[in-house]
Amino acid sequence: MNKMEKIKSVLGQPFYENGSTIIYNMDCKEGLVLLKKSGVKIDTAITSPPYNIGKEYEQTMPVRQYIDWLSEINDLIYDVTKSNGAYLLNVGYLEYKGKGRAVPITYLLWDKTKFLLNQEIIWNYGAGVSAKHYLSPRNEKILWYVKNLDDYTFNLDDIRDPDVKYPNQKKNGKLRCNTLGKNPSDVWQIAKVTSGTNRSSEERTDHPAQFPADLITRIVLGFANKNDLVLDPFMGSGTTAEVCMKNERYSIGFEVRYDYCEIIKSRLESILHTEKIKELSPTLF
Repeated sequence: MNKMEKIKSVLGQPFYENGSTIIYNMDCKEGLVLLKKSGVKIDTAITSPPYNIGKEYEQTMPVRQYIDWLSEINDLIYDVTKSNGAYLLNVGYLEYKGKGRAVPITYLLWDKTKFLLNQEIIWNYGAGVSAKHYLSPRNEKILWYVKNLDDYTFNLDDIRDPDVKYPNQKKNGKLRCNTLGKNPSDVWQIAKVTSGTNRSSEERTDHPAQFPADLITRIVLGFANKNDLVLDPFMGSGTTAEVCMKNERYSIGFEVRYDYCEIIKSRLESILHTEKIKELSPTLF
């Protein structure tokens, strides 16, 4: 029984599946508990949970209750992750009454998990909310957690930045820079998925808080190997599944809202349809 069949034997028939993807329309906590009991293990988890700021897809909780809830999810992810696995968690900011206007969720959460924090990545973007009485927010955090600080996947050559200022600079006759490019550092400048007339991103779906594919592609290529199983417990619009499908990784996702599951299904089926046309008519592309 392969890894995908094993998961289906534990969780039952998925909402949607293809050769590399299975999506469940269910609460991720319920699914993770079942996976933990069965002994199923994933290689990498990549996700962005609700930020507890009143979006249409979340029920706002008191801040401490929210942190406790997310910490419980994080520990379940730890329990279903392989010993050399990783967890990439994207979070933003929230208001903490009596404490602060825009408190980074990382400050409240980072050490409340069994994972080890390997590094914090800053995701910087150009477009975003405008502000008049404080600085316009233009970054979010990605916490790169691992289970073993001496054994984890890091494919640096696959995510090197080719934009090198002095690519031909030499020292003692040897190139100083890797010919594939430079280390992208821990600050990533990647555009958000925008919406609105004349400014909507080409990849935009009907989901109100969509991961940019460029961001997830860097994470998938850098922190998961080909044929690895990637988990996204808050699937949203399905960006993680799309990127995994395009880059020879398997993925499993949970999404509690049926309408968002429909968005994911439509998105992935559209990609498969396009790829099929390419196979049949390669000269058109």
